Amino acid sequence: MSIAVAVSKGGRTVLAADTQDNFGDRRFADANHQASKMIKVGTSWVATTGWGLYENIFEDYLARSRLPRLTTKAAIFTFFLRFWKALEDRYSLVNNQSNRDDHTPFADLDASFLIVNRRGIFHVCGNMSVSHFGAYYAVGSGASYALGALHVLHGGRGTAEAIARTACESAMAFDLYCGGEVEVQEVR
Repeated sequence: MSIAVAVSKGGRTVLAADTQDNFGDRRFADANHQASKMIKVGTSWVATTGWGLYENIFEDYLARSRLPRLTTKAAIFTFFLRFWKALEDRYSLVNNQSNRDDHTPFADLDASFLIVNRRGIFHVCGNMSVSHFGAYYAVGSGASYALGALHVLHGGRGTAEAIARTACESAMAFDLYCGGEVEVQEVR
């Protein structure tokens, strides 16, 4: 559970996320524990939301694989297809969620990913569909609050970083599972 926000404005693209980790119904003071939810992958930044274990699995998978180029919808989709196959083959602790009674024929990652690079903002949904956004997007348990802030702020005078920070702070103010500090990375 978290918030990750991407904003493109004025020729700059940033990714921001909270640093709170939740352990069931428990969280810890910032001075005792903070978790970065962003990973540098080549020329892209990737934020993970969902189960905390996904960050460990994702980093392990990246360490064992050739560095992917996550610059287009097609390339991102292909990468996540390979990642899904590895989840089933290599990481036996992952439970395939497709047998849930939600009437979907597709697998469920039980996580969302937000990817930013010079080509834009990409969202990888739990069912592995990939969407491209030109101005902003947010994922995580606080996404509804952040998207409302993004919608209002993006047309104003704020910078990409200021807008992303404010959207994260909005989610952190209203969603119990968002908190800590706001970490920001800019695409160069």
